[in-house]
Amino acid sequence: MHRITAHEPHALFNTAATRRMERAATATLPPHTLMQRAGLAVAQLAQALAPHARTVWIACGPGNNGGDGLEAAMHLQRSGHQVVVTWLGQPDTAPVDAKASWQRARDAGIVWAETAPHDLSANDLCIDALLGIGISSAPSTTARTPDARLRACLHALRHSPAPVLAVDLPSGLDADTGQFAPGFAPDTAAPHNHHPRPAHHTLSLLSLKPGLFTAAGRDAAGQVWLDDLGVAPGHEPPNAWLSGPALAAPRSHASHKGSYGDVAVVGGEGLAERGLGMAGAALLAASAALHGGAGRVLVALLDNGHLQLDPQQPELMLRHFDALALEQLTVVCGCGGGQAIARVLPEVITRAARLVLDADALNTIATQAALHALVVARGQHGQPTVLTPHPLEAARLLGLTTAEVQANRLGAAQQLADQFNCVAVLKGSGTVIAAPDRVPAINPTGNARLATAGTGDVLAGIVGAHLAAGASALRAASEAVYQHGQAADAWPAGQALTASALARGVGG
Repeated sequence: MHRITAHEPHALFNTAATRRMERAATATLPPHTLMQRAGLAVAQLAQALAPHARTVWIACGPGNNGGDGLEAAMHLQRSGHQVVVTWLGQPDTAPVDAKASWQRARDAGIVWAETAPHDLSANDLCIDALLGIGISSAPSTTARTPDARLRACLHALRHSPAPVLAVDLPSGLDADTGQFAPGFAPDTAAPHNHHPRPAHHTLSLLSLKPGLFTAAGRDAAGQVWLDDLGVAPGHEPPNAWLSGPALAAPRSHASHKGSYGDVAVVGGEGLAERGLGMAGAALLAASAALHGGAGRVLVALLDNGHLQLDPQQPELMLRHFDALALEQLTVVCGCGGGQAIARVLPEVITRAARLVLDADALNTIATQAALHALVVARGQHGQPTVLTPHPLEAARLLGLTTAEVQANRLGAAQQLADQFNCVAVLKGSGTVIAAPDRVPAINPTGNARLATAGTGDVLAGIVGAHLAAGASALRAASEAVYQHGQAADAWPAGQALTASALARGVGG
């Protein structure tokens, strides 16, 4: 068993792959072995997380996830803990393994209860063994509505002052998408009790699931742990990867600014005299490229040709768009570009040596099939290209709703990469990086401090810096997203994180 951190990559397996791994292992092991291993792993982690817990309440569903909880209950009871179990199953209808674990828990003298104990405190522990991977958020699947007892258990787990350990998955969360199934999502609008939000942990069994690391999964899962139960994936290929950090490569003393490439930021439409300037977005991207290590950064503002030195960043070199040698540049296009971006996009897409498309560039491409075709052609010609949409921009590009994109973030990112023949970065909680014919990756860094205006422009600039330095499009995107989130994670607690401060901090 080990704690999952952002310091190394991890293979992720969806529900179908995990079930195949489970079936293959079950066929070669003595009966009940996997559930016994799972229950022991849950009990061991529970004791490590709450060694002095007065009471351990375990909510067990009617299936094998509940069986894992029943098995853990037996171990915790034998180790001297006061264990209370709410089991939603019945011996005559329970799966064979779960029934065996129920009998073992019963023989150990477990206390059974219809609901959670009323006197749980922050010094106790709750274990969520209700559903595991046995539920899906996909609209095509048969809907499952929680009954009254299941709803009561979910409510108690989500509002208890005691920390919660989820077995395999927080109940109701889709292992593949990170979205809650209909009827199972926490009521975020409801007022919380007076207790602070308890610590939350998830012990993923057999494999790590993609849904733990993107969409609602990151908040729901809390700290993720893995116990593979002694089962290797075998020939099962991963469905996604959890990204790890790039290997630090020190710069050669004999290098120079030309060694790290030139980035040109094209955007920033605005009419200063009317107070409509959007140059800030372009300057944020340029600042990020500068602090991200680009050798030189040029800025072409689409604001009627006005060139004005930024006294805070005199290193930025302002140019007219027509003066840019696009064939020699890494271009970051679209940040604050407004409608003016449309007149330069065909030339940028056709001529730029390396290209990052963001914001208004993406919105314009979504409305013009000819521009879509030009982006596809770049991939055919081997010209590195990265798209960096947020969910709404991705929805426009794919002709979907934002909800549909968020319902399957891995699928949406892969669809973007395939349709546009380039690397796609779908921003959000658990940013997804996808490329044609490659297994997508989920980024583990970043937090809610990034939910402010301009941080997306900063990311585009960092991607540009990595591209300019010679990284492939996929590597540039993966490393930039990780670095972007890592800067937010390292930000001092209690201090607001603005986009301009983030841009300056990416090279730290």
